[in-house]
Amino acid sequence: MGLAGAGGIMRPDTVEGSKKKVLVITNDSTVFLSDGFVSAYDMFGGRMTEVKNLYDRLSQITLTNFGIISGKFGFIPSNRVVMKYNFVPSCKEDYIKLQEEKDFVGMIEFLAKPFDKVVLCVPKDMFEMLIPSFPDGKLIAVTNKQFKKLCKEKNWSFYLRKGARVGNANADAIVKEIEEFVNS
Repeated sequence: MGLAGAGGIMRPDTVEGSKKKVLVITNDSTVFLSDGFVSAYDMFGGRMTEVKNLYDRLSQITLTNFGIISGKFGFIPSNRVVMKYNFVPSCKEDYIKLQEEKDFVGMIEFLAKPFDKVVLCVPKDMFEMLIPSFPDGKLIAVTNKQFKKLCKEKNWSFYLRKGARVGNANADAIVKEIEEFVNS
């Protein structure tokens, strides 16, 4: 697990040791796994399961935290207790509305600063909104091919998102990349 139970976000700069710190970010899902109150990590299924599995694998390598862009709450740590809700953003207009109401972009920009790497698995329109949030060299992007050149220019890692949020081949490559980064 990450620094806070099921991957919640804590300040990694307060953790002793030389391990590199990784933040995994994805968006919520329309597949809710509970009608009650549970952590955001335990609430969402569907394609988010791939990102949760990636987070679990990365947590075995280094200090890893997990955050979710939620249609109800904005950007939250995955250990935050949530309940099922109605608004799950699914298009550019929805993402803009969520940004106007919750400033998830600003929150991610602020919270991502102390992390050594950020793994970002979000739809292309949401990815585009988040580009200014990350400095050169920090991001591992699972996104649309239209951002491949930009990722190269910013010294970000690029993995093609094909329907699924991560995909098995991408997950294996990201785990390998983080292992090499941690051991460098």
